[in-house]
Amino acid sequence: MKVKYLKQFLSFPDIFVMSLIFLICFGFMFSHLSSLGTWVSFVLGMAGYIISEYMTHRFLFHMKPPKNAFFLKLLKRIHYDHHSDPNNLHLLFLPLWYSLPNIIVVGGIVYFITASLIITNAFITGVILFLLYYEWVHYRAHRPFQPLSPWGRWMKKIHLWHHFKNENFWYGVTNPSMDIIMGTFKDQKEVKLSKTTKNLEKRCDQDFHL
Repeated sequence: MKVKYLKQFLSFPDIFVMSLIFLICFGFMFSHLSSLGTWVSFVLGMAGYIISEYMTHRFLFHMKPPKNAFFLKLLKRIHYDHHSDPNNLHLLFLPLWYSLPNIIVVGGIVYFITASLIITNAFITGVILFLLYYEWVHYRAHRPFQPLSPWGRWMKKIHLWHHFKNENFWYGVTNPSMDIIMGTFKDQKEVKLSKTTKNLEKRCDQDFHL
């Protein structure tokens, strides 16, 4: 991997800001690492992001195009336009105006359940860490270099199937676990080539019931 790609990733504004937020949250979490509850909450935060990664990608980012022009514009920025221009760096990352409100809402829910700032912070730290990992894996899939590990190269191949073979399968970016559970992980040789991988707005109604 060329260092220039790592620099490009870390210097992108949305990633840079989210990385700073992670460091602040982790700094607060660091003094509570001796607590089992902190670690459990941290791991649950990462696990929660794995589930949300799949669910939002499949059911929100690939939802039927809304008729409302404003919501369609938001969806185009969040994901539709990324399929139209997969290698456009400015469409590659989740915008802060999407990520931060979601993190705040999730944090509020966790705090309501636990009434603990320590547990809530640990959970959010886990969420943000996996969000950054997701962004890196996604970035890596669309840049012209190969991951070092066989796992990384396999996940890159799977994500490119989603973009260039059929957008109705392989929603997991960091791992295929939820695809396997939800039945959207297929042998790419058995999946038909979709004509709408680069134009999600033109899919037929039947595409939403595969």
